[in-house]
Amino acid sequence: MNQKYQHWQIPNHTTVEIREKQSKYCVCIFVINEGEKIRKQLQNMQPISQDIDVIIADGGSGDNSLEIDFLKSVLVRTLLTKQSKGKLSAQMRMAFAYAMLQNYEGVVTIDGNNKDDSTAIYAFIEALERGGDHIQGSRFIKGGKAINTPWNRYLAIRLIHAPLISIAAGFWYTDTTNGFRAYSRRLLLDPLIAPFRNIFSAYELHYYLAIKAAKLGYLVKEIPVTRRYPGKGKIPTKITPIRGNFLVMTTLLKACLHKFDPPDNE
Repeated sequence: MNQKYQHWQIPNHTTVEIREKQSKYCVCIFVINEGEKIRKQLQNMQPISQDIDVIIADGGSGDNSLEIDFLKSVLVRTLLTKQSKGKLSAQMRMAFAYAMLQNYEGVVTIDGNNKDDSTAIYAFIEALERGGDHIQGSRFIKGGKAINTPWNRYLAIRLIHAPLISIAAGFWYTDTTNGFRAYSRRLLLDPLIAPFRNIFSAYELHYYLAIKAAKLGYLVKEIPVTRRYPGKGKIPTKITPIRGNFLVMTTLLKACLHKFDPPDNE
């Protein structure tokens, strides 16, 4: 690792590079045991993968959905597989560190559960090209679509999550749980933000970056996206009803109270 970045705290992981770097920006997809959902998503994304490098940040899947031959066939550039503790934020640190060390100018993030219309990736890239630093995808602004969103999730986002993040950030967000986003290189490398710390393990980093980017005066905006939930059956989510939602709420409150800010001596 570049000596300049030796202080970064990055989860232990393996790296399998399948293709050469070919683009200025990359797309990072966060996955754990998504099975056919991630396979269908990657198949649908092949036209995009021809233009923009796709990085898979796997949390340690055991469902054989990310076989190298398959990833090669759908034009994935790199597979990163986390081997230490941590959930989404640990995967994000792993992916962002790789992207920065590979000298990408920005990163688009998207979940690997096939809920999002991935064609919006081009709009995120355009927003980065125009100088955006933190671009939030929103189902709830003009041009966005929220399809089959569970009513309890809709109310939680609109009445609790988004308002609290917005107050803490000083910027009005409408869809703060949506992982379809983009970040500039300058934002991720800012020592006043310091995202490469072990304190970011579960859902902290999504909330923290949304707040910190706006507070530090970075160019923040929302763009319309489409997210579709299945019309019937169990809601696909990695958040458990009691313990998971409690963790989300406590993490949200800590982020809004700026508990994840770097120490003054950093």
